[in-house]
Parts: sequence; C-alpha cells; structure tokens
Amino acid sequence: MDSGFAASRRPGMTVRIGMAAHTETNNPHTRRIAEFVSGLTYAQIPAAVRERIKLLILDSLGCAIYGADLEWCRILRGTLQKLDATRTTSIWGTDAALSSPHAALLNGTQVQGFELDDVHRKAVLHVGAVTLPALVAAAESHAKLSGRDLLTAAVAAYEIGPRVGLCMGQEHIGQGWHSGATVGIFSAAAGAARALALDADKTVHALGIAGTQSSGLMAAQYGAMVKRMHAGRAAQSGLYAALLAQNGFTGIVDVFEAPYGGFCTTFSRSQDRFNLAELSAGLGERFETMHISLKFYSCVGSNHTTLDALRDIRARRPFAIEDIDEIVVHGSKVTVDHVGWPYRPEGLTAAQLNLPFCVATLLLEGDAFVDKFGPTCVSDEKRIALSRKVKVVEDPEITAAGAAFRHKVRVEVRLRDGSIERETREAPRGSEQSFAGAEHIVAKFRKLTRGVMRQEQQDALIDAVMGLEELADSRALIPLLRPDEGAAPSAALEG
Repeated sequence: MDSGFAASRRPGMTVRIGMAAHTETNNPHTRRIAEFVSGLTYAQIPAAVRERIKLLILDSLGCAIYGADLEWCRILRGTLQKLDATRTTSIWGTDAALSSPHAALLNGTQVQGFELDDVHRKAVLHVGAVTLPALVAAAESHAKLSGRDLLTAAVAAYEIGPRVGLCMGQEHIGQGWHSGATVGIFSAAAGAARALALDADKTVHALGIAGTQSSGLMAAQYGAMVKRMHAGRAAQSGLYAALLAQNGFTGIVDVFEAPYGGFCTTFSRSQDRFNLAELSAGLGERFETMHISLKFYSCVGSNHTTLDALRDIRARRPFAIEDIDEIVVHGSKVTVDHVGWPYRPEGLTAAQLNLPFCVATLLLEGDAFVDKFGPTCVSDEKRIALSRKVKVVEDPEITAAGAAFRHKVRVEVRLRDGSIERETREAPRGSEQSFAGAEHIVAKFRKLTRGVMRQEQQDALIDAVMGLEELADSRALIPLLRPDEGAAPSAALEG
C-alpha cells in the first residue's frame, strides 16, 4: 500500500483485499509494527545493536545444539519424523531434517529445552527461542537471504515480542498465561514475515493470523515436558502465519486493538491491565534488543538474582550447609507465584524452575549449570531437604516497583549462631545492566556445543555468526549447525 493511500484511509472505510470486501477498523499499533518490520533497513540499525544481535543469535544456537539430545527433544523429534516425510529444513545439532513448520517447532523446543536461553526481563519473554527457528526456517527453505538480510530480520523480530510483553505487563504471566507461547508468537511471525519480504499489508495479516493461534498455560512449569515445547509452538505458528499471509490468507487486522476478542482484551483480565502505547513506543529509536539478558545458570531467569546474591554472601562469609537455619528470599509477587512454591519431585522442568531447589543445588553442588541437573537430581534427598529451609515471600515494595524490578530480591541467610547475612540484587550477571562480555558468551557456547563439535567447527560457526553481515547467503550457517563426527559426546556435561 503506497503512502498516499495509507494517509487517506479512515476507520470504517471499505477496502478490497483479495476477493473479499473488508471493513478496516482502527489499528494504528498493529499497522505501525507491520511498517517497522517490513521497512527496517540494515543501515538504520545502530552498530551496538548489530553486535548485540549476533551475540544473542550465537547464544540461542548454542542452547539449541545442546538441547538436541535432551529426552523431550528426542521424543518430539522421533514423533515428528514418523508424522512428517518432508526433509527440507534442518534440525540444529543433528543430521535430521523435517518440513519447515516442524523444524521450527523442534528447533524452538531445543533452544528453550534446558532453561539456558535469553530472556527480556520486563517483557517476560525468551526472544531467541521463538524468533530464530521461524526466521532461519524461512531463510533455509522459503527465501534466499544474505547474512545482512538475516541480521536485519532478526532485529526487526526481536523488537516486536518484547513490546507486546511490555504492553501486557507482569499480570499476563501472573494470571497463568505462559508469555513465551502467547507473546512470543508475534516475534516469530514478524521474523518470518520479514524473511519472506512481505509488505506492510501482508505483515498486518501475518500478525493477525499469529495472534489467534496464541496459547500456553503456566501450569506446565510444575514438571510437564510440554513447557519446553511452548516456544517451539510459537515459532511454528508464527511461520505458518507468514506463509499463509504471503499467499493472500487474511488475519485479524486489528489483532491488538480489537475491543472484543482482540489479543490484549482477551489475554488480560481488564483493559486497565495493558497499555497499547507500549506496542509501538520508540520503534526504530529505542531498541529493546539491548534489554535482553543471557543466562549463566541452567534455570529459570527469576532465580538468577537469588543465586548471585548467595554466591556473594558465601564469598565474604563462608558457611557450611549444616550452619544454615533458614534462607529467606524477599521478592516480587510474580517471583513468589512463578518460582516460590514448595518443591515437588515431578521432573526436571519443576527442578529448574523451583527457586528453593535451585538454591539447594547451588549451595550443595557449587553451581547451577547444565551438569548439575542430571536426571537423578530430581529426587536428590539432600537437595530436597535443604530446599525446605528456603522461604520465598513477597516484598510489597518490590512488587510495587513494577516490571523493571521483577527479579529484584533481598536475600537473608540466617545461621545457627544467630547471625544473619543479607544481600540485595536487582538484576543478575548477564542482564542488560551488566551484559556479559563476548568472551563469556563464546565460552558458554563452546561448553554447550563441545559434545557434538570439535573446536575447528565451533570456530567456524562462531566466525560465521559474528561476521554475519559478510555472508552472501545466510544458508552457509546450516552445515555448521550439524554434528561433527569427531566430537566426543561425553564432553557435553563436563564442568
């Protein structure tokens, strides 16, 4: 749609879309998002954002490659291979391939498969897990993108999901929706739409097709494997949305603004709990990509500030496990509801999300990375016993501070000698406030991938991602995501 026609539109006017007449409603935010996604250029992206997106991509790929051999990912892959005879799109960290929608489903599940992937704290969203599987599937099987095109599409998509999360606020996850599945679908659709070079009109429809597929329940956090799959389903649905829109299929054109049955009104208890202005605020000027954090513990992001606080306390005042009388974590209501429940040995998902269990893991094992969450840890009597000494309680002042302080905690370690050690942390290492250096992100990537890659292949993939804008064809990344026969699988879980 040219700018002259766009300027002349009025709410309620009838326009012709395909073969059907459509009465267009007021959709300024949906339209603005679509125009941003379809119109962003590489030159408009600040240099700092370009460098940040490459590190974020590398981190997500490392998480996915590690995730490929996890039990739930093997079950999903085996099931899909029986259902899907198409072999066009690669499954990262394996030699397998599936149709592009099933590849997006599986790769997204792998990225989110072990609580290792990025998170936009205020928006409550794992951005890479929903964005990259749909985008790379489109680039591998439906459109030829240069590395510069892929980078630009990634930034466009990484900017959208967080803004939807900011619009919905903490209450969205608080009422039981899993935001990665519900909010993340819009990043997936945006990335795939940009990869397919959809114009703003068709991108509006891609967003509208995506929004009506949104779903995901937070009760999955209590042990169900399906929690791992939510990001993959968002990626798959976003890819479907873009492919359908490309071929003229229409969606809800005011998916965010619709007063009845729109995304915002349906997924919030009341209209005063979401803020439509957040959807398009600062697009192209303020880059939410720079507010995405990385994880250096293999557990849900809400737990990281507490773990960092305990490391600091123990560094200045060493104490033994038997010295502990009680540990009290004061946090936001979202933290209490999301991770503060009494631990139940119902599976690794619950173990990695439960704050008391992760505290016990850190204190007993010295860390909380992948090698500390083996299958037998779930019923570890020592960890369970220590978790019972951890209380997570709401601090109304932290709750009132809002989403920006969602992960803030005040930790008290009460010792048997009557002394109390205290530490307050607003955000963990790797957060937007203290983003990790490239060397730390590369080190994490090497640790996660060394079970399937020798150093030479790791080097090649790192170089390709960090030099993404130099690739004539982004599909040059694909062979580097397959396993290296010379790697030693036993290395994957070493410290």
